[in-house]
Amino acid sequence: MEPENLRQAKLARRRRRKPRYAVRKPKGYRIEAPGDLALVTAELNRQLEEWEHTYNHIRPHETLDYLTPNEYYRRWKKTQKSQASLML
Repeated sequence: MEPENLRQAKLARRRRRKPRYAVRKPKGYRIEAPGDLALVTAELNRQLEEWEHTYNHIRPHETLDYLTPNEYYRRWKKTQKSQASLML
């Protein structure tokens, strides 16, 4: 199908191109694993545990009335115990 004008020709070329999200790797690209993968994994796990502690014990959450999840859980647990004792 021959395009009728320049605008249609540009649209036809654009449609034939690769999508923008296609990732092009540079020439000679390859992933190299670090020398000691166990050390890297251990360090990443340590950082993850540190963030988990911060998230649950230090950082307040707006949805929990600006309490940490740990504080919120402790308060919830107290109310559950007091409600259970009232039911007996």
